[in-house]
Amino acid sequence: MLAASAAHASVQPVAADAYDLTAGRLVGTAAALVALVGVVVGGSVLVRSAGRIGGGRRRAITSLVAGLTGMVVGALNLAVADGGPGTGNGVVGGALALLLGLIASVLGRLALVRSRRTGRTAGRSDDERVS
Repeated sequence: MLAASAAHASVQPVAADAYDLTAGRLVGTAAALVALVGVVVGGSVLVRSAGRIGGGRRRAITSLVAGLTGMVVGALNLAVADGGPGTGNGVVGGALALLLGLIASVLGRLALVRSRRTGRTAGRSDDERVS
């Protein structure tokens, strides 16, 4: 009976300690940080592009790429995780990366559309502009 309970206990997954940095937590955290950078860059492009003509296209693309990267890595991390939050598999970081990546992608896309719109009208003379 004792051997059966010891074998059963050794098969059960052990939750990681709250302060252990496991590979899953590292990947989830890195994905969330990349997505967070995308949110900050995308937000700053939208705020700065309100008073500027052109110029924010490269940063808008950076925000879009960072958001998509955070979403993909976060989704992959969630797909391979074999436990819930607190197991050391990076589930919370992966979910946060998905959310922040979505926000960064939307902000990057909005900034990209805005930079294209301002870039189109910046090169025209007053006679060529449509009222």
